[in-house]
Amino acid sequence: MSIRVALHHNTSYTYDRLVSLAPQIVRLRPAPHCRTPIVSYSIKIIPENHFVNWQQDPFGNYLARLVFPEKTRRFQVEVDLVADMVIINPFDFFLDPSAESYPFTYDKQLAEDLRPYLKTSQPGEKLAAYLASIDRGEKNIVDFLVGLNRQLHQEIRYMIRMEPNVQSCEETLSKKSGSCRDSAWLLVHILRHLGLAARFVSGYLIQLVADVKSLDGPSGPEKDFTDLHAWTEVYIPGAGWIGLDPTSGLLAGEGHIPLACSPSPQSASPISGAVDKCKVDFNFSMDVTRIREAPRSTKPYPEEVWREIEALGYAVDKELADGDVRLTMGGEPTFVSIDDMEGAEWTTEAVGPKKRIFAANLIKRLKKRWALGGLLHYGQGKWYPGESLPRWSFACYWRQDGKPIWRDSALIAEEDRDYGHGPEDALRFLHALTALLGVDAGFIRPAYEDIPYFLWKEGRLPVNVDPLDSRLKDPEERMRLRQVFEKGLGSVIGYVLPICKGSWKSGPWPFRGEHLFLIPGDSPLGLRLPLDSLPPLSVKELPHVIERDPMARRGPLPEAGQRRVPGLPEEARPENIREQELMAQPPPEVPGQTGAWVVRTALCVHPRQGRLYVFMP
Repeated sequence: MSIRVALHHNTSYTYDRLVSLAPQIVRLRPAPHCRTPIVSYSIKIIPENHFVNWQQDPFGNYLARLVFPEKTRRFQVEVDLVADMVIINPFDFFLDPSAESYPFTYDKQLAEDLRPYLKTSQPGEKLAAYLASIDRGEKNIVDFLVGLNRQLHQEIRYMIRMEPNVQSCEETLSKKSGSCRDSAWLLVHILRHLGLAARFVSGYLIQLVADVKSLDGPSGPEKDFTDLHAWTEVYIPGAGWIGLDPTSGLLAGEGHIPLACSPSPQSASPISGAVDKCKVDFNFSMDVTRIREAPRSTKPYPEEVWREIEALGYAVDKELADGDVRLTMGGEPTFVSIDDMEGAEWTTEAVGPKKRIFAANLIKRLKKRWALGGLLHYGQGKWYPGESLPRWSFACYWRQDGKPIWRDSALIAEEDRDYGHGPEDALRFLHALTALLGVDAGFIRPAYEDIPYFLWKEGRLPVNVDPLDSRLKDPEERMRLRQVFEKGLGSVIGYVLPICKGSWKSGPWPFRGEHLFLIPGDSPLGLRLPLDSLPPLSVKELPHVIERDPMARRGPLPEAGQRRVPGLPEEARPENIREQELMAQPPPEVPGQTGAWVVRTALCVHPRQGRLYVFMP
């Protein structure tokens, strides 16, 4: 979010007689490398009878060359510009590997290009002593520059100095004070003597009042402010020219608008040119005005604006409703951990040790706040290119009439808790569920990892690498093999109940070899079912579910609990079911006609990390 400001700069010279003006050079247009977006710019010259020729000097700065054919008693330059004060990160640059540490040496061709900015003279006594005090041991170049700039800010006191020209380095170091141009010119000399190309910068400085007071330092100006300013730029390979402001001890940011950059201050003066001998009355004024402010976290909309926005929103809603226009909207707010904002899982990685736990806690808190009696659904999210697995997604569904869908929140497992549930518990759960639904438990199928596949994978490993060894290159493949071989290839992974979507009708799932081997992978069991291994169906035989138009008008939802579920018979109670009994049951006979194999979806129960996961078709 940015603040758009208008800067007005007026410079006037009033002479005591008619004078002839030699060509005047005006350097008051933002330089080509200005990072602050300049929306508009204009310059007005008095007297109006003049010629202007826009040029770029040898250093790439814009300059206006003004020619006045007639004598005048007044010369005025009025500049207006509009800038977007977007936040600029002064450290947003890359470094060439050769320049990551100080000291470094420019390559021969670059040093030739930078020759005007490397020119030095014999340092005086004060400057020589200052240079000798600088630690030139190897260190990160950014840390070196920041420290050097901060040190000069602390040792040279800023003062407003109305005298023309720039102090010498010896004078500034002796007085330990100077204007912005004096500190900038001193820093240019210091950097050049350290072997770094540096140039003098003249420009505008815009400082805006902070929305909130600083907690641990100066809060800045008490009112919006602008003035002509000077600072230094240093050239670092890879990064280019980096602005250093020794007056503040900071790097140049969005408030620094460069006008002219040159090897010496004389080539960067805002206005230069000769005039007949005379007395002159010199005046200048500068001001900055906010012309547009976007709402931001430190300064949101005031209440009266919110009321206007709300009233407009209701008016738009009414127009849409009157026209029978119905809209849906989706959004993805992003959250980070307040305790670990810079952690990889909150910045660059898709998953991590805490993200899923925090997400589960958040969805439960949202459910408690907005959707009492809602149903929590833990499923798969988006699958991004380059990632081996889809991401997970948590959702909450509830009835608008407030009637509960899910009553007992204690039945939803905690993400960070191991309940010790294994395949036996999955089987008992599914057997009890079939009894409730009136479905034949004989259709339940145990699911196994693909034994031939993993034996093949193991056979391809080098003879000196164990499947549990951490020397396997791919971390995902290493984890997958370790988990499979730790459990044992013949172990049951979970259980599958073929069931028709929306009808609670089951049927047989015949496979070649009678066993249900899962597709290799890390996804939950329900997403690794070998559906391609089921007997094929013709297009006419495939089940078709026509989804209702989400925009269609619907009647009232049915009342919950209208159908009474009969009690389980004693032999069907989970505590009385043993895995051996179910596995001893012969698989149901498969009828000859293909129409018996229409069940293509399944309900799965998969124990993972001691918790039971139920995959709904």
